[in-house]
Amino acid sequence: MFEIKRKDGLGRIGIFTVKNKKVQTPTLMPVIHPKKQEFDIKKFNKEIVITNAYIIYRDEELREEAIKKGVHKLIDFDGVVMTDSGSFQLSKYGDIDVSNKEIIEFQEKIGSDIGTSLDIPTPPYVSRKRAEEELDITIKRAIESLDYRKDMLLNAVVQGSTYPDLRARCAKELSKYSFDVHPIGAVVPLLESYDYRTIVNIVMSSVQHLPRSRPIHLMGAGHPMLFALMVAMGCDLFDSAAYMLYAQDDRFLSPHGTYKLQDLQEMPCTCPICLEYTPEELRRMEKDERYKLISQHNLYVSFSEMRRVRQAIYDGSLMELVEKRCRSHPTLLDAYRELLKYKKFIEKYDPVTKPSAFFYLGPESLRRVEIYRHFKKIKQLPKRSRAILLPSYGKPYNRNIPKKIKGFYRIGNSSKPIEESQFFVVDVPFCIIPLGVDELYPLAQCEVPKNYDLEMKEFLIKKIEDLFEEYEEVLVNELVNERFDLGLSNKYRDDIEIETKIEDLEIVKLMADYQFGEGSGEALFNGNIRVLRSRKTGRIRYIYEDDVLLATIRPPDGFIILTWDGAKKLHENREYPLNRVVVNEEAEPFVKAGRNVFAKFIIDCDKKIRANDEVLVVNKDDELIAFGKAVLSSYEMMEFERGVAVKNRKEWSE
Repeated sequence: MFEIKRKDGLGRIGIFTVKNKKVQTPTLMPVIHPKKQEFDIKKFNKEIVITNAYIIYRDEELREEAIKKGVHKLIDFDGVVMTDSGSFQLSKYGDIDVSNKEIIEFQEKIGSDIGTSLDIPTPPYVSRKRAEEELDITIKRAIESLDYRKDMLLNAVVQGSTYPDLRARCAKELSKYSFDVHPIGAVVPLLESYDYRTIVNIVMSSVQHLPRSRPIHLMGAGHPMLFALMVAMGCDLFDSAAYMLYAQDDRFLSPHGTYKLQDLQEMPCTCPICLEYTPEELRRMEKDERYKLISQHNLYVSFSEMRRVRQAIYDGSLMELVEKRCRSHPTLLDAYRELLKYKKFIEKYDPVTKPSAFFYLGPESLRRVEIYRHFKKIKQLPKRSRAILLPSYGKPYNRNIPKKIKGFYRIGNSSKPIEESQFFVVDVPFCIIPLGVDELYPLAQCEVPKNYDLEMKEFLIKKIEDLFEEYEEVLVNELVNERFDLGLSNKYRDDIEIETKIEDLEIVKLMADYQFGEGSGEALFNGNIRVLRSRKTGRIRYIYEDDVLLATIRPPDGFIILTWDGAKKLHENREYPLNRVVVNEEAEPFVKAGRNVFAKFIIDCDKKIRANDEVLVVNKDDELIAFGKAVLSSYEMMEFERGVAVKNRKEWSE
């Protein structure tokens, strides 16, 4: 039903197939009132909408019409129709006159594509006892609904009020059953009070325990200024009644906030409504006519923002968009900072390389996954007793640094020869960049303001101080001390002059360790290795063993791309399951023929694999049958039943 096409962080472009109808996610589902349609929604979205089954059920005329001709014809929509069960009315009025069994069977009877069980939408900040009692009912009803439905896909709503552990418990329990979509409910009161930080913890407590192979629907999040942040948390579907509700109050939605018609002198965007009318013309209209026009503006803006979010995922710049959007309101910025606390979880799903460079847009950028992952990868490199910290002379560091550098402060003491030291370039935002791997993504592919902010300097100083604890001796060049105010002037200063040259063979071994894991450099590049640089760019381009090409370096991101001979050598010298994706017997002949590896045929893989990693594909006997680029992370490979998991690079060769 659901497959991933592109990823960025927890955000993903997906194809959700519902009864042979395809929905591209993330997307917005406009709420359609079954009795009050003001205009044709199909000009905004032809793929999916949501309507309320309980409203239809309790209205005798609507109920008979829906049973007779189906919900699609009732609301004049041919795409996917999701129906809510009446939980909103339950939260608003306290009681409704329908049972869980009745509303599930009714949704099935009227031809709903995706139905919903009658969950209990527990409000925020109620007593824990109430939250637990109502959660038990929600879970029980969700499980019962599996027996009531026939062909209809089924939502199972995650509840638990504002208790993260209850949300997690609910998500874990519902994950055990064959539901199709997981809405996260009862967040509207928090949205209305701008308590976005609490929403982050609610959503992340749920997402961490829900199957990534099922779409996640954040109920009630219909304001476009939220979309980027909520998609970055792993949400795929959103429903919006906001376009109508805000229009009723003469308010215009935008990705940056909300405008009141009474305050507007100029129209806020270039949608058809804003181009055709002026604020004064709208103010002179009758309320009903004005409401229709503002509702359409709100939908134009909402779908435009959702397209912008999807494009950001394709570009690998989703987090930059999140940072921009979250600076439109202090509570959104607070929420974004809360989300960054989950970077360890997000890293499991974030691609290792992206089409877009890393942009530093403020102190929050220092807590992003790319920087967290960089420091994890540094630990994969061979460690020596001494670290030598060098200043940046421009990118790429290894090709711009002087051959000799003089003047160092000494911290600690090592008896090892100076030649047996590790060289690091000190620069923001990645702080400690091993000389030799500096052309790999994202170390070279980043843009930073020339005027360093205080948080940036403090972050870098902390990382350097950590090195003082890790190494017997650290030599810090005087320019590094001066540039970043390290305060080392009272330390012993040595006028020693150090040669900074690193041999190309050492560079490619460091690159392999950084990319594939500790020990990969020696496993892959042992023997009579020749490293060739491009005459035009000066970058390392080809790596041979004797006359056999082992690997090339991909120019945009500096990644090592293996040949068949390189893949064989890495496979022979790396123990199972390192760098491997294991396929079953059924898939083996197709993979050998050069076909891509589909997730449903994977039986095991290295847990460290991330999307866009270069991987080895083997059979159950650990025989190499292919190599290629991972589309999914290891966790998704083992969970998904649809979609490509590894793009095969070449047909099998003896």
